[in-house]
Amino acid sequence: MLSKNMEAALNQQMELESYASFLYLSMASWCDQKAMEGCVKFMERQSDEERQHMLRIFHYINEMDGHALVPAVNQPPHDFNTIQSMFEQVYTHEQKVTASIHKLVELSQAEKDPTTYNFLQWFVDEQREEEALMRNILDRIKLIGEGPQSLYYIDKEVEKINTTAMAAEGGEA
Repeated sequence: MLSKNMEAALNQQMELESYASFLYLSMASWCDQKAMEGCVKFMERQSDEERQHMLRIFHYINEMDGHALVPAVNQPPHDFNTIQSMFEQVYTHEQKVTASIHKLVELSQAEKDPTTYNFLQWFVDEQREEEALMRNILDRIKLIGEGPQSLYYIDKEVEKINTTAMAAEGGEA
């Protein structure tokens, strides 16, 4: 059984995960307007992944005899200055999510809740991977540059990353 404090904190985490899902969907739409199909697919996949994270927490709260609350989500931004600034926002958001997960881990330890601590370890690993992925994309963007023709190469690099990730998941690109 979850403490009320842990239940509230997990419900807040669901809000962050939901916001990330809509943020990435908004970014996919922006990329579509720029004819960056690789980035569109990547952001749509990221959006789906964040929704799955939210559902994982949702089910855990209910499984632990808590009450998962469907979060209200603020509208994310829908216009981005450049592809680099967009991915910088993604990286910043992922860092925020990581910090929030770490606070949940600390809370689970303080409340002597080994079940939730164990549950959260998946998210700790996931966030490490997410931050590394976004840093990798930002590094590639910085190497390529951001001129009009560079967008084509950036899109192709992101498409390669997306294809590799999809293959690892056993899906199609």
